[in-house]
Amino acid sequence: MLFNSLEFVFFFLIVFFLYWFIFYKKNQLQNLLILFSSYIFYAWWDWRFLILIIISSLTDYLSGLNIQNSKTKTQKKVILGISLFVNVGILFFFKYFNFFIDNFLILLESLNISSNKNLLEIILPIGISFYTFQSLSYTIDIYNKKMNATKDIIAFFAFVAFFPQLVAGPIERAKNLLPQFISSRKFDYKFAISGCKLILIGLFKKMVIADNLSVMVDTVYASPENYLGFPTLIATIFFAFQIYCDFSGYSDIAIGLGRLLGFKLITNFRTPYFSKSLTEFWRNWHISLSTWFRDYIYIPLGGNKGSKSRISFNLMITFLLSGLWHGANWTFIFWGTFHGLGIVIEKKILKWVNRLKSNFLIDFMRISLTFSFVCLAWILFRSENIYEAILIINNLLIDVSDFTSYDTMSLKFRGIGLKPNDIAFSFFCITLLLMIELGSKNEKILKVFKNNKFYRVTFYYLLLIFILFFGTQNNANNFIYFQF
Repeated sequence: MLFNSLEFVFFFLIVFFLYWFIFYKKNQLQNLLILFSSYIFYAWWDWRFLILIIISSLTDYLSGLNIQNSKTKTQKKVILGISLFVNVGILFFFKYFNFFIDNFLILLESLNISSNKNLLEIILPIGISFYTFQSLSYTIDIYNKKMNATKDIIAFFAFVAFFPQLVAGPIERAKNLLPQFISSRKFDYKFAISGCKLILIGLFKKMVIADNLSVMVDTVYASPENYLGFPTLIATIFFAFQIYCDFSGYSDIAIGLGRLLGFKLITNFRTPYFSKSLTEFWRNWHISLSTWFRDYIYIPLGGNKGSKSRISFNLMITFLLSGLWHGANWTFIFWGTFHGLGIVIEKKILKWVNRLKSNFLIDFMRISLTFSFVCLAWILFRSENIYEAILIINNLLIDVSDFTSYDTMSLKFRGIGLKPNDIAFSFFCITLLLMIELGSKNEKILKVFKNNKFYRVTFYYLLLIFILFFGTQNNANNFIYFQF
């Protein structure tokens, strides 16, 4: 059930009506409705995997109570260990079992040892990485005495399975979202309208930009050996904006849906492609995951404390695990490691760079270099395997001379199934997106926008027109992060 599908619209309207008109001011019944609706939403994908969410929820609910009631540190550690074992064990089995077995068999073959390849192919449950991390944060925070355990089992189960952000985040912390389930909620018109605006922006990002950009990206990356130079370069740049609009679009819709139900979810993106460094990029990209790894992996490893080599080690481990979180493929591991190396090197030269006086040229160069590095890393992320990633990187600067002629470019793009006008429209949408995001960073523009109703109404009506006339309606276009 996709956010941009008619079945979801009808589903949410029913939930909204029951939530505010039938169960209004009945907090426990509202939570029960959310839990039931969330399970229906998830079962729409595959009902068989509901048991995994229930196991994860029940394990951490009981673990939280027992950690809080335990009298010794040893008991608390044992219970936390059980929670980690169950959650990480389920995640490992369903997400990484095939990967490690396949690589183990390859190792055996390289040593000329015969092996049985008739193994079970395990299906990856949608959203398992997201709700596992969300549930785990609860028991870890109770162990670290950052919050108290709840006895409200319905509220906790609803927190873990909250359908707006269940399958692709944001990854909420229990100390932020769980209290909102426990306390009563009142309908706030302005808050709900702000949610509708976010949903509109999210649909624009997904349906108009991301899905249109996917046509060229999918074509080039499906057979990278057939495309040299300009198409490969454009497809790589397009993918950078495709994945951003796809994922941040989902987050915007999720946050908007949450507001319509009276919940405040955390911001997951802050104009990441205007970052002046990789460190800044990771503060603004997938914030809920970045801060999760910072708080539960990087800081426990030692964080910024210790020698420079120790700090570099902590960074590398954190980013390697972040890459592995994204998928059971060497491309993701190398992607995470590449970013880790980039930040380690950046930390060594950033002090010198920061001595330069900030001006438009310096800022533009820093933003451009950061974006170029991120795009290069996206090649690893998007490629099916390391061989294809190397092939695409090698093809980037080959045969560029063929694209000095408009007729030659037109011929090449028609071979992809696109017209030059399609490419021009894609660049127009990207430019429009960057202008919107640049405006969101300017206080003067924001003030004018906030105080002028005509500008606001015109802006959102234009987004709606773009969605209706240029938005794709293809159920095959799942959100990219559903696979994680």
